[in-house]
Amino acid sequence: MFTLAAMVILYVFGFVFLYAVIRVSVRHAMEDLEVRRAEALRMERMAAERDRDFMQQNAFLANG
Repeated sequence: MFTLAAMVILYVFGFVFLYAVIRVSVRHAMEDLEVRRAEALRMERMAAERDRDFMQQNAFLANG
């Protein structure tokens, strides 16, 4: 009987531990996604600014 009770307790704690691990990994993945999204937006803005500066300096390329 003790063996069965110990097995049930370990089984339940295993699921709780697995839930915690999945929750932490999802949280870290969401944080990484947020950082990458911000970095991609920053890079896009930098590229647009660089293109705008290039076209201002080389207006003949833009039919201006």
